[in-house]
Amino acid sequence: MKSNCTLFYTTFSMLVLLAGTTSAQTSSSQFNVQMTITSDCQITSAGNMDFGSTGVIGSNKDATSAIVVQCTSGTAYNIGLDTGRGVGATVTTRYMTGPATAKLGYSLFTDTGRTTTWGNTVSTNTMSATGTGSTQSYTVYGRVPPQATPAPGAYTDIVAVTLTY
Repeated sequence: MKSNCTLFYTTFSMLVLLAGTTSAQTSSSQFNVQMTITSDCQITSAGNMDFGSTGVIGSNKDATSAIVVQCTSGTAYNIGLDTGRGVGATVTTRYMTGPATAKLGYSLFTDTGRTTTWGNTVSTNTMSATGTGSTQSYTVYGRVPPQATPAPGAYTDIVAVTLTY
């Protein structure tokens, strides 16, 4: 009897092992992962320019601002600045407007020496560069030159930044 039980358990164990190994089957496949990157640019920020407070404007008053852009790697682009909203403004002389439509002249430049005017005509007076895929920062150099000082008050202008790519 004991040998019949041993034979039964041995046979049963063998059948379980064989059944377990023969029933495991697999199937496999694969899939593609893809994305298309297109030429693209964004202005991530354009900081305000503040010339501070002053009385008589007898000497240059300088200030800076920063424009930060991000373009796909290898994408050529131009950053342009319009003339602003001041009546009679040009890219060489922009105007902030104050009390009773009084005007205060100023200029924007691409260089620290404030000799190269920053305008909005591609290939003429814009800032040109090529995207790296990361953010790139550009300083706008501003200057209020000596001039007949207008009436006291706050003077403001809004300059539009254009990113062409």
